[in-house]
Amino acid sequence: MTKKSALLLFFVLLKFVLQFAVINPAYELHRDEFLHLDQGKHLAWGYLSVPPFTSWISWVILHLGHSVFWVKFFPALFGALTIVVVWKIIEELKGNVFALILGSTAILFSALLRINLLYQPNSLDVLFWTLLYFTLVKYIHSENNNWLWAASLVFGFGFLNKYTIAFLLLGILPALLLTEHRKVFANKTLYLSMALAVLIISPNLIWQYRNSFPVIYHMQLLAKTQLANVERSGFLKEQLLFFFSSFFVLIAAIVSFFRFAPFRTYRVIFWSYAFTLSLFVYFRAKGYYAIGLYPVLLAFGAVYLEHLTSKGWRKYLQPLLILLPVILFLPITRVALPIDSPEEIARNGTRFKNLGLLRWEDGKDHILPQDFADMLGWKELAAKVDRVYDSIPDKTSAIVICDNYGQAGAINYYSAHTTMQAVSLNADYIHWFPLDHEIRNVILVTEADDDDPQRKKEKPLFTSVYLSGQIENRYAREQGTHIYVLKKSKAPVNTLIQGDINEREREQ
Repeated sequence: MTKKSALLLFFVLLKFVLQFAVINPAYELHRDEFLHLDQGKHLAWGYLSVPPFTSWISWVILHLGHSVFWVKFFPALFGALTIVVVWKIIEELKGNVFALILGSTAILFSALLRINLLYQPNSLDVLFWTLLYFTLVKYIHSENNNWLWAASLVFGFGFLNKYTIAFLLLGILPALLLTEHRKVFANKTLYLSMALAVLIISPNLIWQYRNSFPVIYHMQLLAKTQLANVERSGFLKEQLLFFFSSFFVLIAAIVSFFRFAPFRTYRVIFWSYAFTLSLFVYFRAKGYYAIGLYPVLLAFGAVYLEHLTSKGWRKYLQPLLILLPVILFLPITRVALPIDSPEEIARNGTRFKNLGLLRWEDGKDHILPQDFADMLGWKELAAKVDRVYDSIPDKTSAIVICDNYGQAGAINYYSAHTTMQAVSLNADYIHWFPLDHEIRNVILVTEADDDDPQRKKEKPLFTSVYLSGQIENRYAREQGTHIYVLKKSKAPVNTLIQGDINEREREQ
């Protein structure tokens, strides 16, 4: 094994160790992870909010035993592969050991450490963006048409993972027109490879068409409920935070495109960054949507800094430059990552509050950061639903209906009853209701701000209606979630449930 290979293996292993080490055992899975895992049980070419790629990985996780280890393994893997791709970009740019170490360190100690904690499409999205840039660098260097085919494969599967990669393509195309690489538009292989990309994504596009393009409804809802509250200045401020510990590497990258002769041919990378970022600003996107733009810049910046410090006394700066991302990142680990237990955070909440980390989507400050609170209370919920489920003699007549996808997914993941399937009128669960048999017993899970605590709507339909319990974990976002039991309906309630489903579908 060569020295470089050993170093790369070290960074890959360190990435895996860190991803598992920075999660305190007190935390459970995140509400979004449950939804993605359940999608693996209902494979399709599309879902209400995401394309199908994540469901394929979920299917693999389910067949590996769906333990927490495997749920956390895959985002860590995608983060490790991002380091590998950045490593390969640096090698393509003729970077040596210092540039390789600096680039890998900058990736390792960054916002990706948090992104790669959760099983969501985001980790793979960053990897696909970095891979697409890698194919662009390889094509510019070699003008080998095989890299156009590779780029189409990356874009196609990247699109099937998360639609936001389309913004990267929309940034690259005008960037090519702005540089000498516009000649690629006269290359027929470009259009043939684009046809391959369209072929890859076509099953999802057909699914969208057949289902009346739910992605449009999802984007409209997102724009109304979340993106409308995103300030453009706030988006730009967030860009400074994602890789703040290696910000000097990013500055070096921007400078290198205009001051370092070997990199002028790669100026298309800078313009694609500028165009894509501008699109995100215009559409008021969430800050993390743009994270995939930065790994390639770190590669260029690392190589340029190696060039600047390769001679004379400047060589003594290299160890400091490698240590700087680590030194700057370590102080914020206790607030950016779920290292401390909920109790420890509650005791030291001032430092979180001063950074605005205790403010949730409702605009109020709470005990824990919202993401951390979204990883608590789920086992308690599943255990309490299980106890109710055990009390129902005819389990084939029972159904668990939840207010939100997090509740439904958590019950499905943590429940001891493998045959019990919790559903919801929220997210994709609306399509997974098991209504092929008579429903006479309902376990109803409602949010803390339930508008009908007396169950006035359901009481006339059932022989027995009562509150069984609620989530008591004071640190959980789901604190106060109610569990109602509706037993022995006077007639099957399948038609009523189907009516609720139809009404929600009309809204969508």
